[in-house]
Amino acid sequence: MKIYKYGDNVDTDVIIPARHLNDPDPKALASHCMEDIDKDFAKTVETGDMMVGGANFGCGSSREHAPLAIKASGVKCVIAKSFARIFYRNAINIGLPILECPEAAEAIAPGDEVEVDFATGAITDVSQGKTWQAAAFPEFIDNIIQSGGLLKSLKARGVAK
Repeated sequence: MKIYKYGDNVDTDVIIPARHLNDPDPKALASHCMEDIDKDFAKTVETGDMMVGGANFGCGSSREHAPLAIKASGVKCVIAKSFARIFYRNAINIGLPILECPEAAEAIAPGDEVEVDFATGAITDVSQGKTWQAAAFPEFIDNIIQSGGLLKSLKARGVAK
């Protein structure tokens, strides 16, 4: 598991450049994820890796392509000091777990081994021997994430077809 760490104000155009938005395939989006600030990300990211960001992560446009590209790349969680509101909602809608915890986002370093307990919101940096507390997801949001996104959650409950 690797940690990819980024600074403040990482916007959706950096997460997935607008020139790649015409391809609706999530794997195609993932192949261009973060390429303008981290040209090696798409080549080196593996399933289960995590992303750590600064303040206002995911600011910019309201497109779902940004969290979708992150999720399709295999990232299992994004931890940040704070998230732009629309990015937060879009991430939940597509089933990408994201945790807001300024202390963890500040302290976690690339190369650290990090474990996340989504049920409690505990973020543990095994390398540093430190644990921080983020807010656990309310049950309805946890259900959306566990289902793989809002639409899948609604279908599972028989609310959508």
